[in-house]
Amino acid sequence: MSTHGQAFDHPPRPQAQRVGAILWPSFFAAGIATMAFFAFVDPLALRDMTFPELPLTRGLGYSVGFFMFWAATAASSLFTWILLRPASRFNRALPPER
Repeated sequence: MSTHGQAFDHPPRPQAQRVGAILWPSFFAAGIATMAFFAFVDPLALRDMTFPELPLTRGLGYSVGFFMFWAATAASSLFTWILLRPASRFNRALPPER
């Protein structure tokens, strides 16, 4: 507690650090998920089962899969960041009633 009765609050992190803390771990996780998924699933077989009319190559299938995994893991990292923000920044004490 400080002398004014409020708990110490760390200053907010720079925007680039916050974005990097969300995108870098999600990029890594998406790479692992892509390797694990496509070790068992052929992108062309997946295309034939879902959208056979699309002219999708194997390389494009890997790329689309990676970016979908990246979007999903980035959403997970973003949600975790939102939940871990200090409550003191959002739950300020109400002013005394008069």
